[in-house]
Amino acid sequence: MTLDPIHVENIAQLAYGIGGDVDATDHDDLAEHVWREWLPELRRDGRVVIEALGDHERRRAAIDDVALAERPFETVHGLDSGTINPTTFKNGLVVDVAHAAMASSPTDLDLHRDRTIVATVHAGDSTAGFDSEWTRRDEGHTKQRVLHVPRVNRYAERVVHALALYLAEGTHALDRADEVDDLLVLDGPIYPKELFTWADRDPELGALAREAKPRAVIEKYVRLVERFVERDVPLAGFVKNPASGTAVRALSRAGVESPWPDDTALFTRLLERREPDEAAGGGGGFAGSGSESDAAARGARLDDDLTFTTWFRSRGGADAPMAADGDALGVERELDPELYEPTFMVVYDPRTDVTYKLEAPYAFTREEETRKRLTRQVVAEVAATRGPPEPVSKADELARISATEKAALRRKFEERLGSDQQATYDDLRWGKETY
Repeated sequence: MTLDPIHVENIAQLAYGIGGDVDATDHDDLAEHVWREWLPELRRDGRVVIEALGDHERRRAAIDDVALAERPFETVHGLDSGTINPTTFKNGLVVDVAHAAMASSPTDLDLHRDRTIVATVHAGDSTAGFDSEWTRRDEGHTKQRVLHVPRVNRYAERVVHALALYLAEGTHALDRADEVDDLLVLDGPIYPKELFTWADRDPELGALAREAKPRAVIEKYVRLVERFVERDVPLAGFVKNPASGTAVRALSRAGVESPWPDDTALFTRLLERREPDEAAGGGGGFAGSGSESDAAARGARLDDDLTFTTWFRSRGGADAPMAADGDALGVERELDPELYEPTFMVVYDPRTDVTYKLEAPYAFTREEETRKRLTRQVVAEVAATRGPPEPVSKADELARISATEKAALRRKFEERLGSDQQATYDDLRWGKETY
């Protein structure tokens, strides 16, 4: 039975009560204070975790103009990895399969045919062994293997998913690195940050991240940076759903009561532009910029310009292991450790009210000209596509495994393993499978 109208009205009354206790203009003032006083060099326990790289500014570009602007990079490659999602079988095995692909703009159909496929397996039986070597199929266009992941008491689904996803992506990127002439953009962060967060979630997971197989996955990304530095070709990552909390946690530790749940919410507030009221006049500015009255700062959102930040260096949270003073979870770095440090800029699209992050190793963004080129490229692409850069979207389409394909692949595993999937009530309730 659905909600009756009176139930909807009662719930709405709760929303009115919540909204009446929040003063948005106070948040604008705090956001501006954070931008000016904290973000140029944000410390946590005395250690710099976010630092402005060069200029510390918020900028804007007319969407119609920048969408038609000439791109700084003649060709751009995108890379992504998709999975069937972890699947538990009645015989105790937990399995996931990842499938990585690279795309390019302009399109290269031969490149699109190449794939890397990884199946990861977790077994409760410590005597079982499923590892295989890399093999080739499809006339050499597909490279694939099975990885038996280290045994854990909990989080088996999390482990098989992360290791499949990152091993497929890192291997495919490293194998195809020499085919990239101008710029490679990963769909997601430049490092396997899920592995870097394991230590914060559970001591067992933290210890697992330093074992040989997870460390070998991390090493793929370290070598990828080195390969691109050697070839003098920039490497970046386009993060569609940034989830970092480095800034807000550092602010909280410093005694600043942050109203934002994560860094994305903070940067969205900083980059959002609002229409001033008639009394205030002016053309609208960044929320909390002090250029309009408090009432004007909460006017209608302006959507004619993309807004974006300049670049920051990041050494906190999931980025800490790849900082110069981090240990890369035991992986040896052949270059100056500082060159591996993650750097980022943030771009906000008011048409969709979505905030994105572009990452790149410091090895590339230490040069101001490269920062400018990467910024122009991503701003132009977001303006033109209303979303991720075209090569990233192409790679996402190639690597994505549809719901129908996932169901078919799981049935294949059931047949091969001689064991059914472990069903849950939610599978029945939400129609994930036919029962």
